[in-house]
Amino acid sequence: MAESPDCRSLVSASSQLNLMEIEIDDKEFDIPQVDTPPTLESILNEPEDEDEPFILEDTCLLNTENIDAHSCETSSLASSDSGDLEMNATVHGSVLRRNVLKGISAQIVSAADKVDAGLPTAITVSNVIAVGTSHGLVLVFGKHNQALRLCLGTTATGAEYGAVSALSINHDCTRLLCGFAKGQITMWDLANGKLLRTITDAHPPGTAILHVKFTDHPALAVCNDSGGSVFELSFRRVMGMRTCESRCLFSGSKGEVCCVEPLHAGLELKDHPISQYSLLAMASLTKILLIGLKPSLKVWMTFPYGKTDPASVPLLAWQFVAVQKTINPVLAFCRGDTIHFLLVKKDESGTIHVIKQRQLQLNCDLISLSWINPRTLVLMDSTEKLRVVDRPSQEELETVDMAELQLVYNSSHFKSLATGGNVSQALALVGEKTCYQSVCSYAGQIMYLGTKSVHIMTLRNWRERVDHLLKQEKFMEALSLAWSFHEGTAKAVLGLFADPAKRKGVVADKMVEILLQYVDRSLKKCPEQGKIQVMEQHFQDIVPVMVDYCLLLQRTDLLFNQIYPRLVENSVARGVFLESLEPYILSERIGCLTAAVMRDLLSYFQENGMMDSVEGCLVHMDITNLDIQQVVQMCWDNQLYDAMIYVFNSGMNDYISPMEHVVMGNKMLVYISCCLAGRAYPLGDIPEDLVPQVKNQVFEFLIRLHSVEAAQEEEVYPYIRTLLHFDTREFLNVLALTFEDFKNDKQALEYQQRIVDILLKVMVDNSDFTPSQVGCLFTFLARQLAKPDNTLFVNRKLFDQVLEFLCSPDDDSRHTERQQVLLELLQVGGVVQFDEERLLDLAEKAEFYQICEFMYDRKHLYNKIVDCYLKDPLRKEELFNYIHNILSMPGYSSEEKQLVWVKALQHVKDLVSINSAKTAELVAVHFADEVQSIITSLQVCSIGLDVEGLNPQTVLRLGPDLHELLVDLQCQFSPQQVTAFLKTSQDYRLEEAIQITEKHKLHEATAYLLEKKGDVQGAFEVLLQSDEVQSLLRRVEEALHDIIALCQRSSHGLNQQQREVCVFSPDCFSLSSALKELTMKVLNSMSSFIAPPAIIQRILQDPVYGKGKLAEIQGLILGMLETFNYEQVVCVCVCVCHYICHWSPCSDSIFESHISYLNELLYVILNSYFMCSCGHLYHCQCLQRKEVGVLSERQYSWSCYKCTSNQGSRPADRSSEESSRSRSTSLAQVSRSHFTINMLSEATLDAQQTQAWDHFRTLYRGPSRLAVLTELTHSHGNERPGLSNPVHPGTGSIYHSENFQLKLSPPPLVEE
Repeated sequence: MAESPDCRSLVSASSQLNLMEIEIDDKEFDIPQVDTPPTLESILNEPEDEDEPFILEDTCLLNTENIDAHSCETSSLASSDSGDLEMNATVHGSVLRRNVLKGISAQIVSAADKVDAGLPTAITVSNVIAVGTSHGLVLVFGKHNQALRLCLGTTATGAEYGAVSALSINHDCTRLLCGFAKGQITMWDLANGKLLRTITDAHPPGTAILHVKFTDHPALAVCNDSGGSVFELSFRRVMGMRTCESRCLFSGSKGEVCCVEPLHAGLELKDHPISQYSLLAMASLTKILLIGLKPSLKVWMTFPYGKTDPASVPLLAWQFVAVQKTINPVLAFCRGDTIHFLLVKKDESGTIHVIKQRQLQLNCDLISLSWINPRTLVLMDSTEKLRVVDRPSQEELETVDMAELQLVYNSSHFKSLATGGNVSQALALVGEKTCYQSVCSYAGQIMYLGTKSVHIMTLRNWRERVDHLLKQEKFMEALSLAWSFHEGTAKAVLGLFADPAKRKGVVADKMVEILLQYVDRSLKKCPEQGKIQVMEQHFQDIVPVMVDYCLLLQRTDLLFNQIYPRLVENSVARGVFLESLEPYILSERIGCLTAAVMRDLLSYFQENGMMDSVEGCLVHMDITNLDIQQVVQMCWDNQLYDAMIYVFNSGMNDYISPMEHVVMGNKMLVYISCCLAGRAYPLGDIPEDLVPQVKNQVFEFLIRLHSVEAAQEEEVYPYIRTLLHFDTREFLNVLALTFEDFKNDKQALEYQQRIVDILLKVMVDNSDFTPSQVGCLFTFLARQLAKPDNTLFVNRKLFDQVLEFLCSPDDDSRHTERQQVLLELLQVGGVVQFDEERLLDLAEKAEFYQICEFMYDRKHLYNKIVDCYLKDPLRKEELFNYIHNILSMPGYSSEEKQLVWVKALQHVKDLVSINSAKTAELVAVHFADEVQSIITSLQVCSIGLDVEGLNPQTVLRLGPDLHELLVDLQCQFSPQQVTAFLKTSQDYRLEEAIQITEKHKLHEATAYLLEKKGDVQGAFEVLLQSDEVQSLLRRVEEALHDIIALCQRSSHGLNQQQREVCVFSPDCFSLSSALKELTMKVLNSMSSFIAPPAIIQRILQDPVYGKGKLAEIQGLILGMLETFNYEQVVCVCVCVCHYICHWSPCSDSIFESHISYLNELLYVILNSYFMCSCGHLYHCQCLQRKEVGVLSERQYSWSCYKCTSNQGSRPADRSSEESSRSRSTSLAQVSRSHFTINMLSEATLDAQQTQAWDHFRTLYRGPSRLAVLTELTHSHGNERPGLSNPVHPGTGSIYHSENFQLKLSPPPLVEE
């Protein structure tokens, strides 16, 4: 293979082709090399119906991190530093210039009318433009003058060959190949219009020519017919005879090719290493094939489409692209809405690589694909709309509607109508939207053939795109587009210098021109009449844009010397301009204004009361060109202290005057801090050469004895004194930060000692300062003295003096404050300045228990810290956590823990008085073995532990006697909690507990214990004779006596009518009615567990109801009947279920009309109730609570709780016995043997449960359910074999027992 050409020659060629360099990694989307490339024969024998698409790229390579940044950039002014300008949408303007070739269009129409040339069918372009017609003629026009140069062929030939279906011009524009609808191919000499060859045997007869293409080799071409085959045409001239040899490259019998595209390198790239292979891309209905024709036929790659719309058109297009200064061909292909790109390159070893690059996904079906330059694609969709797409960024730049073109389609040729339509249905379907011969591109131009016109599309140059927007008066869009050209982020750029400096210079000049036009237009378009707000809004939309672009171009001279003078003519525009400068000044994008603009700015802000804006702008600007005196005076007048400080510092290098005149406050503290730290106020830094001088000046200022204009009564050191009074802590923090920098500066160290001496002199023995302020001073001193490189000297007696001052027992004021100050002093290292024994003694006298704790902690006397907590009324609650931490956390010795344990045990009474619940928790964790002794000691003092407040996770095992003692204590001190405690605790003895509750007359607790013991009658009597019930009856009786006495006393003063009103008032009988209602509730509740005859008999024997009317007991009887009906229905259904499950599993007769209701009721019964063979019925939840079931394989096997309890055996012991009763087992158990219910998941059924349910439903097949119900309702005395009473030897049903009863509750009342 030939070696790669010199890289420099390729770069020069790329500059001639206007190829733009793109930085892309060579290894990106690289396809692994194939050891043995496929042959044409193997490809032809591949099945066409491929289910799995052949994916080349690795999915991880599609990550955007692998795409170079340059290829993904977008042009947006908002992405740059553009201040307040907001332009979210990228502006591209009009990218394409659309022209109609009027001369050619007119001649096409004229030829069709005058010489019967027919309608246009195909077009191709090179140095000339050739248009084929439906009557077999080819019209050749000049490219520049559009004059008709040649008319090739005749109508007679056209009648024989059919319409022109394909055209192609060779690279030197000397030959024209013409394919016809009936299969013939002719070659013409474009110099003289002579027919050179007529080829009739190059492909099978009876098929139309779809494509005919010259390759870069002068004697080689390819053609594609409607049979889907591809042939190579070799032209030769021997002994004056022109011949053509044909070779089949692809047979349509194995897959129909409908598009071919050879790679054309052109003269500039004729030496490219890929050119020698004569690459040919072919698109069939299922795959793309890339083959090399030279030096021998070779298949380089195949790529299937995957799943696509069968009506979509396969498209191919080649383009040379510069990638990392190397030019290589890229094949773009698509079918449908996805465009794929393949980069073909040859490395230094001579190996050919086909690299899959990032694909382009669209939302439309494409029918045309063309490159207009190496970065830009022009696509046409099925709605005949052109879409200009930037390939690197995949951004759509413009959409152009081409409907008026009336594009020519090649459908008739793909259907081969001229030869009888002998094509496949798939190819005919694709041919509905094919327009291969109506679109051609050459040298950055794309031509489209319509039925009556020819349109040409070219890229506009950058200046034309900007001017196009200016003509529409879209100045903001024009500026945005121009700025994208300036920054090099625009797409589809044409006509700009590659050198960035030259490019920016040219575009900047254009932008200046636009800005000046924009100013003039804004003034002319300003509304002259109307509200002032309308004018302000008009300029607010325009002026910030001008300011922003002037700053982006770094042309403040243009802004202040040309634009501002024009805007001053309009007062509203002037105000908007000055206000718009503020955000740019604050962001420091504008640092210097001209004198005129600065003067106008200050004047405008002052006139409009915007003094805060003045201050904000002043501290961000260079004020050397201002009138300092005027600015200072304005700042004084308006109390702009920040601005005044800035003016003094920046304008006059004076850092002392602001402190002499400005009011003291936080601002002054911050200013002093900045000066001592070398920072400028309010922002920036002090010049390095001035930093030492400024620090010395500030210290000299602080230690002055008197102020400049001091009065006679002024105390010494007024500045330090004032700052200390304002905020002692913050001022000392400023000094501390400053002292950090004083290491090797001898003079600064002297200032440091001097300031400390002054602080001590001012604050010690001065009643003007609080203990907290004095403590702050000594804390500050302790921190400084604790430093390893400390050079300060402080008399230790001063610390003793401060200690006595803070621990003075005679001063009860500010007790907490004094303790906190001393504690902070000790924590920062001040403890070394004191005698510890004396300190501890003073702290105890002053009741500074936190100080004592601090000192004991240093000595590891943790047991004494317990006393500190007990004595401190504010921290008693924290003692429990402290003891727990000492006893449970590592880091303490066993002796230390033992001392704390003993101390806590000694003070357990005090702990209980603080918080009994936390004490109980502490005892349970750490004093479990001492519970008996603790409770005994507490019992003597009548103090109780709150055992109920224990954490549930805390396990405390107490004996029965202690539990009974706790019950006794609760009966005395918390009687309302006794019953709840008895229900939760199980460690007491019943008899002793009953005696305790009876002793304290707690009837509710006594009744609960008797019920638990089994003495229900005794519990009933206790509740009935309780004080509450008896008291209630006595109060009712007393109330009745009072009412009767009142009526008797007042009757003599009332007439007959008034007496009747009082005596027969409804309120007088309400009590009797209420008593009757209570009686009815009792009797009604009895009906669920007492036989109705017994209830009725008791009612009739009662003297109250024995002499009344039936209406008085009507409600009671109706309620009993309703309960009876409910139980009867449930009983019948249960009997039916029992019969179905036991006696009729195989019958086939079903009455579907009666099953729906039964299903619902049966489902409720099966899932809610459990009935045993003994006749007892339970709720399933109750049985779960009593734990009478045995869990096996996630199913419960139940047993009767009552019978099991009476027999004294556990359910688990009887599980085997119960499971052996196959016929006499309960209904719920039988049903659950088929219908598996997962006890852990009530909402859904798994597969096994669903299968079991289906099996259970099959068991319904049996005798008529209606017949069963009818028979069950008959008298129980009529026992005979039948459906309801089948005879089975050895087996008896529970429903045959006359004593069988359902123990149910009445149905709940549901409110609608």
